[in-house]
Amino acid sequence: MAQHLRVHPATPQSRLLKIAAQAMHKGGLVIYPSDTTYAIACHMGDKAALEKIIALRNLDKNHQFSLACRDLSDLSTYAKVENADYRLLKRNTPGPFTFLLQASREVPKRLMHPKKKLIGLRVPDHPIAQGLLEVFGEPMVTATLRLEDTDDNLVDIDEIVDTLGNHRDIEVILDGGSCGAETSTVVDMSDGDPVVTRQGLGILS
Repeated sequence: MAQHLRVHPATPQSRLLKIAAQAMHKGGLVIYPSDTTYAIACHMGDKAALEKIIALRNLDKNHQFSLACRDLSDLSTYAKVENADYRLLKRNTPGPFTFLLQASREVPKRLMHPKKKLIGLRVPDHPIAQGLLEVFGEPMVTATLRLEDTDDNLVDIDEIVDTLGNHRDIEVILDGGSCGAETSTVVDMSDGDPVVTRQGLGILS
């Protein structure tokens, strides 16, 4: 049974975030609120944990995975970024965007798009997501919380707890109260000018 932890949405309790971070370090999945929707996360170096997310979401082999980062300091480690791209990223982070960039060698191949070798990068603008990333100490694989055979994101925390509270692969549910239903805006920056491939909550500036 998942630990259901009620976290203050503006000033999240460090001890609760540490429980979630420790669960991910041990291979567990964590559900957390972001600046868009509720999301699910795992350690990026844990293949078994990633397989759990793939099974839960029923993802296909061409799914574009993303890393949630605390800030832009991780960009040069996990992606190849030109100076012009960095200026655009700086203007729009933190915020409700997923930026697709050429992955560096530090990114496990299983997280890259199999043909384009891209990685998605997110810098969420939410106190709980930011606090979790700070305590965790590194980027985490993140995916929208959506179950297989449905196009609807799980946004109601009571429904999330009822649906996934007893799921064998979910270790912790960070309950930050209500969350949005709209996903992030996806911006492909891998080939010259940025291209919005999915318009979501964010408006690119």
